[in-house]
Amino acid sequence: MVAFGKKLKERQIEEWQGYYINYKLMKKKVKQYAHQIEVGTQDRRHVLKDFSRMLDNQIEKIVLFLLEQQGILGSRLAKLGERHDALQGQPDISEITVLREAYREVGRDLLKLLFFVEMNAIGLRKILKKFDKRFGYRFTDYYVKTRANHPYSQLQQVLKHVGLGAVVGAISRNLHELQDRQGSYLSIYDQPVLPLQDPVVDSIKAAVDRLTHSTNVLNFLAQHALIMQEELPTPTEERVDDQRYHFMSLLLNLANTFLYMVNTYIIVPTADDYSMSLGAAATVCGIVIGAMAVAQVFSSVYFSAWSNKSYFRPLVFSSIVLLIGNTMYALAYDLNSIAVLLLGRLLCGFGSARAVNRRYISDCVPLKIRMQASAGFVSASALGMACGPALAGVLQINFKIYKFTFNQDTLPGWVMAVAWLIYLVWLWISFREPAREIEEIPTTNEPNPAENDALEKGLKQQLLTSSDENQQEEDECDGSEEAPEESRVAANSIGSAYRLLTPSVKVQLLIYFMLKYAMEILLSESSVVTTYYFKWSTSSVAIFLACLGLTVLPVNIVVGSYISNMFEDRQILLASEIMVCIGILLSFHLIVPYTVPQYVCSGLIMFVSAEVLEGVNLSLLSRVMSSRLSRGTYNGGLLSTEAGTIARVIADATITLAGYLGESQLLNVTLLPSLLICIASIVATTFTYNSLY
Repeated sequence: MVAFGKKLKERQIEEWQGYYINYKLMKKKVKQYAHQIEVGTQDRRHVLKDFSRMLDNQIEKIVLFLLEQQGILGSRLAKLGERHDALQGQPDISEITVLREAYREVGRDLLKLLFFVEMNAIGLRKILKKFDKRFGYRFTDYYVKTRANHPYSQLQQVLKHVGLGAVVGAISRNLHELQDRQGSYLSIYDQPVLPLQDPVVDSIKAAVDRLTHSTNVLNFLAQHALIMQEELPTPTEERVDDQRYHFMSLLLNLANTFLYMVNTYIIVPTADDYSMSLGAAATVCGIVIGAMAVAQVFSSVYFSAWSNKSYFRPLVFSSIVLLIGNTMYALAYDLNSIAVLLLGRLLCGFGSARAVNRRYISDCVPLKIRMQASAGFVSASALGMACGPALAGVLQINFKIYKFTFNQDTLPGWVMAVAWLIYLVWLWISFREPAREIEEIPTTNEPNPAENDALEKGLKQQLLTSSDENQQEEDECDGSEEAPEESRVAANSIGSAYRLLTPSVKVQLLIYFMLKYAMEILLSESSVVTTYYFKWSTSSVAIFLACLGLTVLPVNIVVGSYISNMFEDRQILLASEIMVCIGILLSFHLIVPYTVPQYVCSGLIMFVSAEVLEGVNLSLLSRVMSSRLSRGTYNGGLLSTEAGTIARVIADATITLAGYLGESQLLNVTLLPSLLICIASIVATTFTYNSLY
């Protein structure tokens, strides 16, 4: 892993190097501004104006070159169009073949231009992020707000590739007409039976999608997994590493994800009844459900660290611990011990291998199918969430074998114990440990920023007269960011990971905390609330929770196919937060009698809005998060998992504590923190809105 500036230069098209954003110069200016402000020779107002002018000049240089290249491509397409028109009367197979190859050549040049735009857009976002990290996030807010929506916006040309769509359309249409038609010449606008099969056009569409962040169902689902992709695009196709990728091993990771989610939610409809049968209050269900999340806070860290060395061994350990934990959960009834019940759930939490499942997809699945694998990870979680309560609703039987009781309270534990035993056997037979990549370990000690500054001052003259490569090294190592060797490695502790969090990232983690808190309150207290207000049976609660879980995939299909392509992520983010807030407000029991339609509708609004919010929240989080958090033990996926798990722990503890006030007060008391956190996240989003670009 090399520093961003070097990687940006390495991937530039050589003959176009003078037209890329001068990331090195901009980074040096940020450092100079910091020094000038520190010694008092410049004020912040002047710095903002000067840096804005520099950015405007850089963007104008990019845009004018982009327009020039668009004109060249347009001229070439016009000449090819004349040759194409000449074929209308007398189709010539050999000429059609030559013409198709000529269009493909234009397509390949267009692809180079799209990569040019994308790399500049990434460099622009990166320098804005660097400026905000050094001086505060208000600059990006100001710059985007003043430039992005202006009628003469050049920023939109870079960030939204305005104007290239016509070139994409011309190449696609003409190639489609020439696709083995020999004179039939159907148009792309006529919705022909046979789709356009051309790798050049497919690559162009993929590049356009990345630039616009346009999504499809798979992409939107994959965003929920927060498996971060390569920071800079590469025009070369990735080679599939057969030694690392193994389909059955991927399937086993997805099965682990599914079973764990089933394990989490299978007890929700019966946890209150189980608690009462052991002599505890119904609201102790909050602790019973939350015990799994408490243990997961710790298991996520050690499983993430363990996955640096192995995938097979942590999965085996996970399965054994879950087998024991579920058996203890089932035996607690006959032992009449709430302690055994809680210990069983804690063990289930210690067996959470979601960090391993996510890391396996990130590290071992080829890039070309990683999106599908990530979508599979999210789909497995969603299906498990729906199947858990549904399965609990089916297990409404009661019998004894010797001294062991099998009823609606214990059967979830017995069923999951058997499921994990079968999974363990399958895992042992079929899993293949992938080959490990050998990483280059830096031989020098990690320098601190003070030493970097001293070294820079002492060797300044030598560096100025050195080669261009050494000059680049100096620019990569300044006081405004990590030294090169530090920037090559992942964060090595929670503290170092936290220091990489910008205000925008912190707000996105707050939003993730909020939505997980609200969803956990809704799901975990559903059995107690519906029994108190509506006298629902276990089967009714199970059906309600299963129906909520079943909305996940349809909602993601609608959002991924339509809504996310009509609105910006930040617009969907804010609208979803407001809808979650409305759902919470509608859930309160105030003066009028509480009714089933009110509870079901408010719960549905809250749950669906939170699901939509999760997708766009994690999509934005992956864009504003430091690249150092895309790998290693303390990665972005772990941070989001910890935020969500802590939210669940606090929510379940809130339910149990609120139970001391009586079941009549439970609903309002638990909803109030959800409302306050939701309002806080909306306010925080408005403050960072223009930095979510």
